[in-house]
Amino acid sequence: MVGNFSYFPSLLAQNRLHYNGRMPRTILHLDLDAFYCSVEEIQNPQLRGKPFAVGGKPDERGVVASCSYAARALGIRSAMPMSRAIKLCRDLIIVSGRHHLYGEYSQKVMEKLHSLTPLVEQISIDEAFLDISDIQADKPRLALDLQLSIRNELNLPSSVGIASNKLVAKIATEVGKKSSKKKNEPPFGFTVVPTGEEAKFLSPLPADMLWGVGPKTNARLAELGIHTIGDIANWPEKELVNLFGENGRDLWQHAHGIDNRPVSTESETKSISQETTYNVDVSDEKTLEKTLREQSKEVARQLRKNDLAGKTVKVKLRWSDFTTITRQTTLPTSTDNEEEIFQAVVKLMKAVRKPNQPVRLIGVGVSGIGAPVRQLSLWDVGSEKSRKLQEVVDQLQDKYGKSIIKKG
Repeated sequence: MVGNFSYFPSLLAQNRLHYNGRMPRTILHLDLDAFYCSVEEIQNPQLRGKPFAVGGKPDERGVVASCSYAARALGIRSAMPMSRAIKLCRDLIIVSGRHHLYGEYSQKVMEKLHSLTPLVEQISIDEAFLDISDIQADKPRLALDLQLSIRNELNLPSSVGIASNKLVAKIATEVGKKSSKKKNEPPFGFTVVPTGEEAKFLSPLPADMLWGVGPKTNARLAELGIHTIGDIANWPEKELVNLFGENGRDLWQHAHGIDNRPVSTESETKSISQETTYNVDVSDEKTLEKTLREQSKEVARQLRKNDLAGKTVKVKLRWSDFTTITRQTTLPTSTDNEEEIFQAVVKLMKAVRKPNQPVRLIGVGVSGIGAPVRQLSLWDVGSEKSRKLQEVVDQLQDKYGKSIIKKG
């Protein structure tokens, strides 16, 4: 049997529980363990058991995108600067990321999930929720078979949480991962929380494992003597609302294991963005504007590809001291035009950047996204021709590559 297999505390009565005459929901949360590293180990089995990290080079300000469990045992973590990771482990093997490959493996996993049920909500490249309420089968056995098939057929380890809602299912997965006694291997966590046991399961866990409890909220809770999720549940709801506003109401409900959100099978695009981190800080304005133009072009292309347009344009800047700022402006009408996006972000950058101020990171984003609205007037003939021309250019670039045709 795989990894940490745990019930909390028993499943004997699970199939006999009903609410308002209906069977309770059963949500399965699946998280691929150290996904990028697992894919790299498939490509190069010699990496297995060794401390290695997927990410950028330490001398080029790279960060750790993912790291093996052998590396984690040495204190290395995702999002850590690679230069610091190297100090923790001088023999650390650094592997450049291959995101197209990770995408291919992710798709194979998601196809397996969709073969079980159409009610799949993919929340990242390596994570998803499934609503398996209506599947006539033993739910833990079904989940375990899924976990084993992903390991045996795709060579990918995963951890699973099962509960009556998304909140508790995801936390169950995290608990399964953390309770693993394996140091240099994937945890293969498997945790089931029976319906009616949600609050009891959550009660002893640290408060910051709860959704909505970030560092600031956790610090404030600690000041009040609140350290566990059970401590939150014991506070009157009204007092939490007085202290934290509507977030206090959410905290109280979540601490009691209440989460009524359904598994959403449709993903609404809220924003599209592009970022560039320079190997060396850039002070030259022409270089910065060139990057903004390239980013604006790609963002506009993604909007058109998905038949979308956005009204709010944003620029993101990180200075050499790591201070990061964002500025945005709202356009009169939604756009998918790279020139409009470019002109807006250049204006935003010039409004906040001092002359010759070095830039570490720069980015362009568009939000307020929806279907494009095109109202052709007598004076818009030229812009409509330009739009149709751009559509042809997009088609050529999709088919033959971005370098096949460019503006003169």
